[in-house]
Amino acid sequence: MKITGFNPLILTKDAGPVIALFEALGFERRHSNSEIEDQKVDVGVRMSDANGFHVDIVQTDMFPQDRMTIRMNTDDMDEAYKTLVAHGFKSRTNEPVNSKGSKSYGMISPSGYWISLVKHVKEKD
Repeated sequence: MKITGFNPLILTKDAGPVIALFEALGFERRHSNSEIEDQKVDVGVRMSDANGFHVDIVQTDMFPQDRMTIRMNTDDMDEAYKTLVAHGFKSRTNEPVNSKGSKSYGMISPSGYWISLVKHVKEKD
């Protein structure tokens, strides 16, 4: 298994002020995604700065207050999922959450921190 990305992901009810903060800190919007199946997500924005740091911001009503998680992209979802489960993590869902370009699991550690486990799905020609 290879980790292909590792950065903070902020879940918030109001993405506008969070995006504005990171723009003031030198981050720029790279892309956004609002096509996430079966989730209460209004917008997801990926931002990066000149140093190559990334932050993802997702606007959602799923939580009563802002939540910080670690986004971890992997090339092998099954192996990464099994590794996290072996270390006591539990998934919020029985099946991965699917979007047009990725699938993911919200994984919760025994002590309460979160990892958003993501695998990019490339469309076949």
